[in-house]
Amino acid sequence: IVNLDAWVKVRDHTGSFSWVEKKSLSERRMVLVTAPNVDVRSRAEDTAPPVFQATQNVALELVEIAPGGWVRVRHADGSGGYIKSSLVWGL
Repeated sequence: IVNLDAWVKVRDHTGSFSWVEKKSLSERRMVLVTAPNVDVRSRAEDTAPPVFQATQNVALELVEIAPGGWVRVRHADGSGGYIKSSLVWGL
């Protein structure tokens, strides 16, 4: 939201604002799962087989924004797949 020297003002998924040291942030963009349980799928299709499940408040790396309301994500363990963009916060 705001960059000021070594500090950045950020907004979290609850709408709260905080100041964070810029050196604590990464260039990797993350999204947060907002639904209780979500299937991360092998392709950007509702019928694609799930690769893994993610639970609410799990952070996933945003790899790319895919067509049709999907995003490609990667879990910290290296697993990756597609999730509906409506099921994550941070886009």
